[in-house]
Amino acid sequence: MLKYYKTEGSAIAEIETLEPGCWVSAVAPTESEISLLETELGVDRDFIRSALDEEETSRIESEEGQTLIVLDYPVAEKAEKAERAVKGMKKGRKKGKKQSFDDAITYYTTPMSIILTYSNVITVSLKENPIVEDFANNVVKNIKTQFKTRFIFCILLRIAGKYLQYLKQIDKISNYVEKQLHKSMKNKELIQLLGLEKSLVYFSTSLKSTETVLEKVLRGRIIKLYEEDQDLLEDVLIEVKQAIEMSNIYTNILSGTMETCGSLISNNLNIVMKVLAIITIVMEVPTMVFSFYGMNVSGLPYDGSIIFPLSLSAVTAVLAGIILSKSKFYK
Repeated sequence: MLKYYKTEGSAIAEIETLEPGCWVSAVAPTESEISLLETELGVDRDFIRSALDEEETSRIESEEGQTLIVLDYPVAEKAEKAERAVKGMKKGRKKGKKQSFDDAITYYTTPMSIILTYSNVITVSLKENPIVEDFANNVVKNIKTQFKTRFIFCILLRIAGKYLQYLKQIDKISNYVEKQLHKSMKNKELIQLLGLEKSLVYFSTSLKSTETVLEKVLRGRIIKLYEEDQDLLEDVLIEVKQAIEMSNIYTNILSGTMETCGSLISNNLNIVMKVLAIITIVMEVPTMVFSFYGMNVSGLPYDGSIIFPLSLSAVTAVLAGIILSKSKFYK
């Protein structure tokens, strides 16, 4: 799907046809739309197809006056529920309600390409892109599509901001799940932590690639930088480095938490096995005694009386109860 946008006055508006200085948004373009861009704008077909591969790595290259920037941007599955859950967490604490993050823990990255031509900026993505939607809906203010370089850097800054936003959500969710683990060790919470740890690996890998691309752009050899543009790009690079640092910190914390959970599960299993072994040993005593009384043997004490078996059973029950009560101190 192709859409054309251009700044009119102080806001970005959608226009019907392609014009110089406009921004072209291509979301999951068809072959005919790719051919249209190739014919009307002279864009290399391989540049357009770059973002249509989910495994495409971040990079920047220039060819015949056209510049291609491929970057990964963060995506949250069921993002609206995630934002509501995070925003409602504080309200839930005040009201005493329990918050659930079941639908707000899956984060990943997907590629997006930005193509800079002589007169236009083209963004290509494989699916609906929240970054593009923010610009199309004028969520980001003071954007002028005619200033192509600045517009591209604003997109990069928005991507870095999304990383920081989702990293904060991941931190809040992990804290919530960790508190749930203090109450009871369940597979549900452990699976959530595993999903968050995997998301952080995706984020960290993509951010490091993004940092490499931005440093190449900052040198000014591929894209001509003006003074204001350079300041904006430096801000983007600072945001990306901050996101990398946050991602590394949260990854280390989650790894430590998962290791601690594994140790706790192993320790609890050892305690259970210890208690069961002691109970088994205690129960062996009356079993052996009763087995003698079950044989055709005469001359046994209290033979034919029920007092001795009952007394032995009572002593065994008391010993088992004492062992079970003492086992609580090992937890």
